[in-house]
Amino acid sequence: MTDLVPTTCMRCAVGCGHVQQAVDQGYGIESVRGDAAHPVSNGLACQRGISESADPDGEWLTRPLVRRDGELVATTWETALERAAEGLDTALEGGRNRVAVLGSGQQTNEAAYALGKLARGGIGTRYYDANTTLCMASAVAAYYDAFGSDAPPPTYDDVPEAETHLVWGANPAAAHPVLFRWINQSADEDDSELLVVDPVESETAEVADHRVPLEPGGDLALARAVLARLVETDRVDEGFVADATTGFEELREELPAPARAAERAGVSMADVDRLAGALENRTLVYWGMGINQSVNGTDAAGALIDLCLATGNLRPGSGPFSLTGQANSMGTRVCSSKGTWPGQRSFDDPAAREDVAATWGVPESRLPADPGPGPVGIVDAVEDEVEAVYAVATNPVAGMPDATNVRERLEDAFLVVQDAFRSETVEFADVVLPAATWGESEGTATNMERTVSRVRAATETPSGVRTDLELIGALADRLAPGLFDESPEPEPVFEELAAMTEGTPADLSGISYERLEAELAVRWPAPEPDAAGGYRYYEDRTDADGDETETWSFPTPSGRARFSDARAEPLPEPTDDDYPFTLTTARRPDAYNTGVRTREDGPPTARVSPATAVAIADDLEQGTDRRYGRVVSRRASVTVRVEADESIPDGVVWLPIHHPDVNDLTLPAVDPRSREPNFKQCAVRLAPPRDRELEAVAEANA
Repeated sequence: MTDLVPTTCMRCAVGCGHVQQAVDQGYGIESVRGDAAHPVSNGLACQRGISESADPDGEWLTRPLVRRDGELVATTWETALERAAEGLDTALEGGRNRVAVLGSGQQTNEAAYALGKLARGGIGTRYYDANTTLCMASAVAAYYDAFGSDAPPPTYDDVPEAETHLVWGANPAAAHPVLFRWINQSADEDDSELLVVDPVESETAEVADHRVPLEPGGDLALARAVLARLVETDRVDEGFVADATTGFEELREELPAPARAAERAGVSMADVDRLAGALENRTLVYWGMGINQSVNGTDAAGALIDLCLATGNLRPGSGPFSLTGQANSMGTRVCSSKGTWPGQRSFDDPAAREDVAATWGVPESRLPADPGPGPVGIVDAVEDEVEAVYAVATNPVAGMPDATNVRERLEDAFLVVQDAFRSETVEFADVVLPAATWGESEGTATNMERTVSRVRAATETPSGVRTDLELIGALADRLAPGLFDESPEPEPVFEELAAMTEGTPADLSGISYERLEAELAVRWPAPEPDAAGGYRYYEDRTDADGDETETWSFPTPSGRARFSDARAEPLPEPTDDDYPFTLTTARRPDAYNTGVRTREDGPPTARVSPATAVAIADDLEQGTDRRYGRVVSRRASVTVRVEADESIPDGVVWLPIHHPDVNDLTLPAVDPRSREPNFKQCAVRLAPPRDRELEAVAEANA
């Protein structure tokens, strides 16, 4: 029998410990279960993480591929790597910004760091980003605005201590089941409650004590209504505000009348008062894509942080807690050089640039001057400036907004795709590099509460597959010889990246593989081998007389937390007579990101309210088991199954993010600060299906 191998689940960002066991003979995973020894999850694990690790759906890539005569054909590793390097190098002859690099929150810390080192130091391109910007960038920008540093102040230890669990624009029951179990257990206590703010009655809302059903896109207006009501009723923690913050008086002067802001958000004043009252208790405010994926995402996230600051909810058992989507989104933010240099050092910090260049052994002039325009901006630059794209563990053809435009642009670029599964993006590639996936890779990952733990391989990879780190190193040898001293290995790469974070707000320098072997998981900041992070920015001290004092320290110029000055901007695509419905997208509990591990047959299912279903009945075609129609936006038309669902409000069409057709419809408008797209709202209409589309559905279901 093969050995049991402890690892970290790479399904979502909770960071549960798993134990994997390889098959006795050959290649593959025989079994997966929760690891009772892991300090993050203590043996808990969700079924999705287990099943997607042990037996994922999707077509695995097992041989390198190159495009010949318009078709992808199998080839040798040497041919694939030389072809990839040749195409990228040819583009670089026109300048460093002729090549774009797209990374992922599904990589280990080590692979993300190495990819950033190649993109920023080896190639020198400003056109580098990761798909984490599509889900977390607005929260990141809001944290920097408020605290001068990224990542939530609370940790999982604060969940059982909270009295109010306010889930706003998130559905942890579907996206983070183990975390939701902790939230629900705490909320079940006599002195606790669970409140949900969401237009849709999600799986989380179904078990909540109360749901506030705001209008799609009304989050910032509602947050301002609640803050204005707190001010109006003298429920601001004036002592905390005076001692630890700046900017509140300016914000107070600009607040709207509570009733007017509530009307803009589409909620009652009773709901505003319910939220304001709940914030008087120890409150954890959780938010996710419903807040972030908006042109107002940074401002809306900042407004939620403002609620915590105004009510003093920045102590243990409370605070703003953004829920990270991808497994290693936090690690990508800290390690990969996509938005900051490792350790959250700014691109415009001369000392940071000098240190990065020296560590990497590259000229400082090669490092780009800014982080770049974000993934949507990178795609927009293809054809105009970018000639070649290197995409690693990401599926932009399905995962980015206005996907038709993404396909058209990538079709004209030289495209290298590195992935474990055959995705929509693979179909446009000139070179495909098959990469190892979960259970086959070594390294570390960082979960949403800043905890680093090991990722271990339980099985060997097939001969036609290599790890992300190996492949990045192989391309670096061809594009930037000497960037890596030798073929990069996980432990030395981690040592290098950890050393680069020394003395920064995201200090990993006290973490080592040896320490992780002993402790299994360590939360940053960890500046010493015996240090680990806890609740951020806060310290409770006892003086010589036994009196307790609270102190706060923020990495801002004033040392204080900063209130925002956000005001809601109009939504980029309101409904009208031609497009009378609002499309929103969200996760299903059983599906994985763009669906490469959890493919569904046939068209996506559009959920609408019963009243909407009746109103559009004449536009639908009755199938043997479902009604079919088309969702039409100003960018595309997608055939859908239509399902009446009481959890969906009137006038809203809900589609899953996991189907590859859905983002043909969505809007490429982005938040001006975070560059995160406005996935959660665009105008659509419902129309009858075309005959040929019904024929295709019938064939698929035959």
